[in-house]
Amino acid sequence: MAPRPLALLSNDDGYASPGLEALRAALIPEWDVVVVAPEIEQSASSHALSLRNALRLRKVSDGVYALDGTPADCVYVALHGATRTLPRRPDIVLSGVNLGLNLGQDVFYSGTVAAAREGALRGIPAIATSSHTSLDLSVVAAACAKLASALLESHTRAPRHVLLSANFPKGWTGAMRATTLGRRIYEERVEFRADPYGKEYLWLGGPGVRHAESEGTDTAAHDERVASVTPLLLDLTAHAELPVVSRIVDVARRAP
Repeated sequence: MAPRPLALLSNDDGYASPGLEALRAALIPEWDVVVVAPEIEQSASSHALSLRNALRLRKVSDGVYALDGTPADCVYVALHGATRTLPRRPDIVLSGVNLGLNLGQDVFYSGTVAAAREGALRGIPAIATSSHTSLDLSVVAAACAKLASALLESHTRAPRHVLLSANFPKGWTGAMRATTLGRRIYEERVEFRADPYGKEYLWLGGPGVRHAESEGTDTAAHDERVASVTPLLLDLTAHAELPVVSRIVDVARRAP
């Protein structure tokens, strides 16, 4: 018999997150599953790698490991740490289920997306899944497991670098659609405060967020209570801008 497909799971909420546990439970009936996830929450850590810090890997239980690093560190260690965590190269990398959404430009800051991206950069199909905290995580995880199976089947037929970002909004209707990235407009601010000793500290960001209206985007799907699945680029080159940049380079080259 052929071996069952192997899924590598990670996240940015930490190895004990109920979202990750729900996804692992949804996969186990049909997949072999290995978890390598952060010891503590690493939200908004983006794609940072700990190149100047020693890391510690801890076995929590069979097939579950905690690393005191970033989400990208976790996937990097799993993929390049010989057979310390993984018995073989995984068939898919899944990150989540994140407790909170990653819509629009959130994907640039998200540790959830970065963990999946670290796998996709190595040619392994990957999905980052995020959910509103009001939803039943077992239902979201079941939907993600189906999406993972469909992606693996597609990748088996036509291998390519695939990174998907799936988001399940508050009041999810059960519908799902393919989308593009939208735009989230945050209440952006820096708040300066003083601690009890009179020393200054500060908080970044505000609680408010709204969406720019744009048909076909993940933010539009969110507002319609539809789950969005957005393919993300791994090549960030702005190809349409190359002619303009060539002219800029020519001008700079001729400058005295």
